[in-house]
Amino acid sequence: MRVLDRYIVKAICGSVVLVLAVLLTLLAVFLFINEQGWVGVGSYDNLQALRYVLLSLPATLVQFLPVAALIGSLLAMGTLARGSELTVMRAAGIPIWRIAVSVLLAGLLLVPVAVGVGEYLAPPLTQMARIGKAVQRNSNISIAARGSAWVRDGRQILRAERLSGNGGYGGIMLFEIGPGNRLMAVGQAAGAHVAADGSWELEHYAQSRLEPQRVVAGTVAVQRLDISANPAFLDVIAGNPLELSWRELGPAIAHLQANGQDDREYRFAYWSKLAGFAAIPLAVLLAVPFTFGSLRSAEGGARATLGLVFGLAWFMLQRMVESGTITFGLDPLLLAWLPAALLATAVTLLLLRLHGSARPVSAA
Repeated sequence: MRVLDRYIVKAICGSVVLVLAVLLTLLAVFLFINEQGWVGVGSYDNLQALRYVLLSLPATLVQFLPVAALIGSLLAMGTLARGSELTVMRAAGIPIWRIAVSVLLAGLLLVPVAVGVGEYLAPPLTQMARIGKAVQRNSNISIAARGSAWVRDGRQILRAERLSGNGGYGGIMLFEIGPGNRLMAVGQAAGAHVAADGSWELEHYAQSRLEPQRVVAGTVAVQRLDISANPAFLDVIAGNPLELSWRELGPAIAHLQANGQDDREYRFAYWSKLAGFAAIPLAVLLAVPFTFGSLRSAEGGARATLGLVFGLAWFMLQRMVESGTITFGLDPLLLAWLPAALLATAVTLLLLRLHGSARPVSAA
């Protein structure tokens, strides 16, 4: 049986790699075209856009790996069916469930790849891409660090962190520098957001102004901030929680909970990553009932189309679940696992149906 496992695993993994290469190439082209709208802003040119796209590919790989796994496994199993290998296996007395175990093993071998890329490669490269893009578009950014950003605008220096789960920003510090680089005032805001007209508004702003003989303190509920920096410079900080690793999401959730802030977006990202990894072997296993069932005699184009349809449906369901979790305040744990749970249910029902009507597969 080890020979059977190696043969099926090699066929499926090779097909998945080929499909993933095609998908990443197409997605890279689409991303590069999308970046053309930013080319010419500041010093952001086509070379910087290409760099941004290339650095974003590892995160794209993790995001679309379940789709590639489904299409690749359908194509690989279809090739085995057309070559009568599956017929020979069944004729040799190998049951469908044993073939399914080999297929599942191929899916499980893809999980460490997704975990390695998603945990250690994609987050820093995505951060690097975001920082590079923000710096090229906003030349007045002087310092950028993970989780926070600094920008100097004339006599003002602004520091911000993305802390709130609703897309706002916290940890705002504003320093006003006078002649001779003398500190004139220090202000702190509980949060900040971008108003409808594109201006900045600081929430619960407290300022201490340093005068020659005294310090004047004051507090306002909302303080309008006159700064020429584009709010997009905050792209250098935390960004989308879905782009963070588990190691970063855990402390972020603990920080938000300790400060009484909304952590649903981060908890959804935390569980969604785990559910996404679990979906990879399930997507590969889905090829078994289709190969021995309705697609026994289908051509490769039909299999690829079916895989693409299922993959797009999976992707759209994930996006709908993500937006619903944040917009309607639904349970992040339940909804993060919903797509994977539906996929597992579909695979289980199709396999049970196939087992009930098992018969030797004919060559395509």
